[in-house]
Amino acid sequence: MKTVYTRPKTLKPVSNHYCPGCGHSIIHRLVCELVDEMDMRGRIICIPPAGCAVLAYNYFDFDVCESAHGRGCAIATGFKRAQPDRIIFTYQGDGDMAAIGTAETLHAANRGEKITSIFVNNAVYGMTGGQMAPTTLIGQKTTTSPYGRRTEVEGYPLKITELIATLPGAAYVARTSLANPVKIRETKKAIKKAFEVQISGAGYSLVEVLSPCPTNWNMSPREAFVYLEEIMEKEYPLGVMKDNTAKKDK
Repeated sequence: MKTVYTRPKTLKPVSNHYCPGCGHSIIHRLVCELVDEMDMRGRIICIPPAGCAVLAYNYFDFDVCESAHGRGCAIATGFKRAQPDRIIFTYQGDGDMAAIGTAETLHAANRGEKITSIFVNNAVYGMTGGQMAPTTLIGQKTTTSPYGRRTEVEGYPLKITELIATLPGAAYVARTSLANPVKIRETKKAIKKAFEVQISGAGYSLVEVLSPCPTNWNMSPREAFVYLEEIMEKEYPLGVMKDNTAKKDK
């Protein structure tokens, strides 16, 4: 029988530390599949976050350089300017990109830095205990918003992807989801497109991926994926928000 589904060569054969139902392991696999398929192993560098994915270097069998919390795009900018032939991507969570790293991210995008960001949005601070994040939904309960997020106190969910799409240096901006196999395949296509945009030199590229966090949502993995599709996707609509390369592709 022909084998059609195997572990990507750049995904190390080790057990991961992520909770059952966490989306990070899915995204890690998608990234590694693309690194293999696009033959990027010898020239790609990942900048992981301070957060649940801080140990990404345990799983990616290619170059990885850790950054301080929120400084992923600043580190990536330095790498890309020093080694413009390399493919540089940041892998960041909602705290890393939408809170402490907001300034670095927005300015890198505005400058049109030729880097790619994968933004994993699970609407909560995962590693530190489930506190409210900038992306936490209205009414969503967390350890620091036990009665639910209130607009009059904590404000509204920050839609960092929409903000970045308004910036002239951003060439490709999209939001996807891991809610089901079809959407997972769409996520892979979007990340591939983001890498292609970087390789073409068009500018900054970003893919936001809506991802479940069963542990801090106090749900089973099954319930978390339902919540992702039925609740989170309403607050964070999926789709391509900006594609400066679309006309050129035609």
